Amino acid sequence: MRARLHVMSVFVDDQAKAQEFYTDRLGFVTKSDVPVGDFRWLTVVGADAPDGVELLLEPDENPAAKQYTRALAEQGIPAASFEVDDVDEAYRELTGQGVVFVQPPTDGGPVRIAVLDDTCGNLIQLVSPV
Repeated sequence: MRARLHVMSVFVDDQAKAQEFYTDRLGFVTKSDVPVGDFRWLTVVGADAPDGVELLLEPDENPAAKQYTRALAEQGIPAASFEVDDVDEAYRELTGQGVVFVQPPTDGGPVRIAVLDDTCGNLIQLVSPV
């Protein structure tokens, strides 16, 4: 058996706001949007990988999810890491769109990283090769 990544979750405090941020700002595209009670099974994928790993924008309604997400953010730990072609270019583009970064582009060994606030309770790391 060889396991493969299929769906990964990031807890969000507002699914509609998260969908807008992840699609309009970060360039993901919506793959699934299915009503499930008061919430949605809402996933996004990379625009260039429609059959790739799905990112589930999961409601943080569970108290444990809220505590976990808050603790990660308070400690400056990104909830997810996304690869971009050029972190510096992404930083310029996104700051021009009003995205708040908590860490500007910085060298990290063989990669360059920056960390942004996704407006939904998470810190997200962007990474590109040096």
